[in-house]
Amino acid sequence: MFDIDVLVDSPVIAAIKDGQGLEECLKTDCQVIFVLYGNVCNIGEIVKTIKDGHKMAIVHMDLITGLSSKEVSVDFIKQSTHADGIISTKPMMVKRAKELGLLAIQRFFMIDSIALQNAKRQIEIYHPDCVEIMPGVMPKILKEIRDFVNVPVIAGGLITDKKDVMSALSSGADAISTTNRALWSI
Repeated sequence: MFDIDVLVDSPVIAAIKDGQGLEECLKTDCQVIFVLYGNVCNIGEIVKTIKDGHKMAIVHMDLITGLSSKEVSVDFIKQSTHADGIISTKPMMVKRAKELGLLAIQRFFMIDSIALQNAKRQIEIYHPDCVEIMPGVMPKILKEIRDFVNVPVIAGGLITDKKDVMSALSSGADAISTTNRALWSI
């Protein structure tokens, strides 16, 4: 299981979407970095830069250009980049990451009650190491997910200021992920 201490010490996760974000996140206290960009040609170098900065690199599988939605893409990330883990909305990618010993984060978009029930069912079946709930500005839903799971809960999406961060954390999220660089240093 994922060591939650890293999130206790650093509850803000820098989610980077370009090279400038990569440079900036390395200057912060954020210990976990979500990589939301790249392609099969440069993802290894992006991960290496993060790891050289003594931070955890978590690759969002669904956003890397050139990777297929097949589980073998997770093998590629493990063997070719040495990332610490992956994020995906696809349960089979999460399952494969767990089989390979990578941190497996499953991302869920909470758009309605059906999505919430589907998320609960997938969590029961695939047992991700962490779940990321989007958007992360829904305190009631975060509380319901927190009560349902015994793994770290990450709130992401639409978190725009410190008030949103504090609301998510007080609603049961263990951490928040954000591309908002101003929040990386709070």
